Amino acid sequence: MTDELDGMYDTFKALLDSFPPAEAVKRLEQFGITPEIVQQIRERHEQEMIHIKELEEPHAVILGNRDTWYTGPQPKDKCWPAVVDLLRKDGWPETPGIRSLDESSTRVVSLLNHPKEKSFSTRGLVVGYVQSGKTTNFTSVMAKAADRGYKLFIVLAGIHNGLRRQTQARLVQQLVEPNPSLWSQLTGLDKDFTPQENPASYFGKSNKTHVLCVVKKNATVLRKLAKWLEKASDYLEDCPALIIDDEADQATVATSSINPLILSIMGHLPRSAYVGYTASPFANLLIDPSAEDLYPRDFVVNLPKPAGHFGTEVLFGRYALDGEDPEQVDDGYDMIRSVPADDVPAVRPMTRADVEGFEPYITHTLRRAIEYFWLVTAARRVRGTGNPHNTMLIHTSVNTAVHNSFKKPLESLHARATQSLESPDYLSRLRALWDMETARVPAEEFGETKVSFEELVPQLPGVLDSCRSIMDNSSSEDRLDYDNGPVVAIAVGGNTLSRGLTLEGLSVSYFVRSVSAYDTLLQMGRWFGFRNGYADLPRTWMTDELAEWFRHLATVETEMRRDIDIYMTEDENPLTFAVRLRTHPSLRVTAAAKMRDAVVAASSYGGQRVQTHYFHTNAEWLRGNIDAAHTLVATAASNARRVEERPEEGRFVFRDVPHDFVLDFLSNYKFHKKSPENDAKLISNYIRKRARAGSLSRWNVAIVGNPAGKGEDFTFASHVTVGRNNRARLALQNPDPDFADIKTLMSRRDAAVDLTGDTGRLTEKEITEERLRQLPDTGLLVLYPIDKASEPSPSKTLRAPLDAEEHVIGVGLVFPKPRNGDSTVEGYISADLSNVHIEIEEEDYSLVDGEDA
Repeated sequence: MTDELDGMYDTFKALLDSFPPAEAVKRLEQFGITPEIVQQIRERHEQEMIHIKELEEPHAVILGNRDTWYTGPQPKDKCWPAVVDLLRKDGWPETPGIRSLDESSTRVVSLLNHPKEKSFSTRGLVVGYVQSGKTTNFTSVMAKAADRGYKLFIVLAGIHNGLRRQTQARLVQQLVEPNPSLWSQLTGLDKDFTPQENPASYFGKSNKTHVLCVVKKNATVLRKLAKWLEKASDYLEDCPALIIDDEADQATVATSSINPLILSIMGHLPRSAYVGYTASPFANLLIDPSAEDLYPRDFVVNLPKPAGHFGTEVLFGRYALDGEDPEQVDDGYDMIRSVPADDVPAVRPMTRADVEGFEPYITHTLRRAIEYFWLVTAARRVRGTGNPHNTMLIHTSVNTAVHNSFKKPLESLHARATQSLESPDYLSRLRALWDMETARVPAEEFGETKVSFEELVPQLPGVLDSCRSIMDNSSSEDRLDYDNGPVVAIAVGGNTLSRGLTLEGLSVSYFVRSVSAYDTLLQMGRWFGFRNGYADLPRTWMTDELAEWFRHLATVETEMRRDIDIYMTEDENPLTFAVRLRTHPSLRVTAAAKMRDAVVAASSYGGQRVQTHYFHTNAEWLRGNIDAAHTLVATAASNARRVEERPEEGRFVFRDVPHDFVLDFLSNYKFHKKSPENDAKLISNYIRKRARAGSLSRWNVAIVGNPAGKGEDFTFASHVTVGRNNRARLALQNPDPDFADIKTLMSRRDAAVDLTGDTGRLTEKEITEERLRQLPDTGLLVLYPIDKASEPSPSKTLRAPLDAEEHVIGVGLVFPKPRNGDSTVEGYISADLSNVHIEIEEEDYSLVDGEDA
């Protein structure tokens, strides 16, 4: 379409939105527009409507599949265009940045009620990523809602003053300052809510401004706001309100004070929409849906992952989900450095009794982390790009006394470093550290150029001179402040630094905090976010156990988001489905009080692939599994109806083995206790239930190795010999000598080892479908002999030799999809939907028969 037609479309779009098609055409023709041009404008309008309805991101679950009233920005809008102008000035690209934000915020606004409805009380949830721009998204949602007539905007900005101030400043900058005549404020930068004398001055019909109120989730503050709104009730009938709950899982769910006060505030607003924003929605998804509470009964939205965002999966990798090819799941970046377990008592009191008088000392790993931070800051000064601030986070404890105890050791290290800058030995050590880190994570992989050590050395005196150690907690006066020029700071803190508050220019983290729940763990990770101009430089020091927990959490996150997306396509809504959350043997999903209404969610092995990736490496444990494999192969060879030998491929398949022998193997083979999905008891019970129903009574037992005869063979039984597989472990700086995580065992090709035909090019989905066609009632068990040395290839920088005391037996199980119902297993929790009563809505024909039809 020409520029002229583009302009005509923008002019008449509101008319097309406001009238039925026939009436809109008549009105267009009254403006003297030719029928041919009218038709082109109509076609453009239809395409725009289709685009809005088919937005691929973010995906949403919508109650009742209701049609949207909001179809996107219009030319007359003022608030949203102002936001776009500011983002452009900040360097946001049109694609995918601004366009993605436009589409995702339009999606959220489209799920709200029309502001002119007589009454509504909406509850929704927006699921983002940690440090991914959620504030920008809800600012955009507020701007678009304001452009369409929402009047009162209440933002619940966490529980700390720092985050409330930061949020107030952002909203004033992006909403109020560009259009000051359109806004009134009930709160200020340093002023939380205090009751105003005359509500009419804000909500009376003579006041057309939008009202902004940014408050902490503090009982005293919210109680004052609720009482004031109650007094203003005469003016609120015509006041559509949008309540944004930032960090919606914190303090909101299952609290005796905050939760009822939010509901009370909504009770005083006849037209209100509550939208929670969080990157850790576990508690919100477990609220009792049948109670009068804040369960997101109307919609759940998955925000798309922004380009260039450092998230859990990017940094830690994750495990393959059902239906995924494990070889396509990345290990993550080589940016995690290991803190030995022996170092932890030096930086964190191990019991409450140890807190009083605790004095930390700078361990080898903490010193390396700090020195690397100074090197990164110097290198970033050489580059001269990106965020002007430079921050390091030290998070070892929630206790403020422990934070404060770090000040003296950090200042002492700082003083010694300043004195040592002329020392050749000191500079040599820094050079070795810099060269090692920049070799492990090449700058070129991130579109950057490595800064040489010679280039950054002249910057080090200035870096040390400007670096401050800040103890940032609820009792300290010296806080992080990014408003008064570039900051170089080592921040020691706990809860005040763990929620919402952005640590500007964060490049190095030292994290050994003891945590017990998914949401706490995820929110503590301030190293997530954007690293423009220094994407190659961030590093995080933590224990190996914490790194494994984050890898598990990345898997939970991906699976949770996939649940939301899948259920959207199956005509479900938040009152008819509950998102499942995978459990972990050492971590709670969320605080116990927030899980009191949760139930164990049924999951099924049907259609799934289960594989081992955790192993002990001691000889006794491994020999027990070798014995179990020998026994299974011997009995399979004797009882199989047919044996397929493919020694040239290193493969054997024993067909139609009775399931009893598989159950015997599962009772003898030992899975690692860190693998909840590999629970031999649950798997065996599942097989028994399916066998009683007439399925899984026969199994194919396969061996997958390499061709034999090259000196690296493994013999399972007479005439059953294959070459050993190579499976290196994930590299850790301080590995547990009796633990290995190989991450990937089974390939897509292996999952089709017992299928006939050309299966080499089949996708995961096609293999599942082909199995259902060829072997609908037959399970597959695959044995993998793994070489105990298993050296990694040179390209696998995140891998280390397996270095086991004996050869390892890996196991993969492939279950066909059930045709007639299924038996289920545990290992997930979800909200309890059993008490939800859903009315079946009938068509309303009153308008059809009325004069408005």
